[in-house]
Amino acid sequence: MDLTLVVILAVLVLIVAVLRGLQSLRHTRDTERGSLPGKGYHEIETTYHSGGGGGGHQTTYRIPKDPQEYAKRFIPKDKSK
Repeated sequence: MDLTLVVILAVLVLIVAVLRGLQSLRHTRDTERGSLPGKGYHEIETTYHSGGGGGGHQTTYRIPKDPQEYAKRFIPKDKSK
C-alpha cells in the first residue's frame, strides 16, 4: 500500500474520532451526573461466576453519600497528625 494513502486514512480516522467525541460532549452537556450529597450509602453488588462446578465470588461495596466521609476513606489509618 502506498504510504500516502495510509497517512490520509489515519488522518480521516482521527478526524472522525475527534468529531464523535465533540458530539458526545455536546449531547451530555446539561445532564446531571452522580448523586446529591446526603446520609447513608450507595450499595453496589458485584458477582463473578467462574463457570463449572462451584467457584465464584460475590461482594457488596458500600459507598458513602457524604463527600467528607467518602474522602476520609482515602486517608491511611496509621497516618500521624
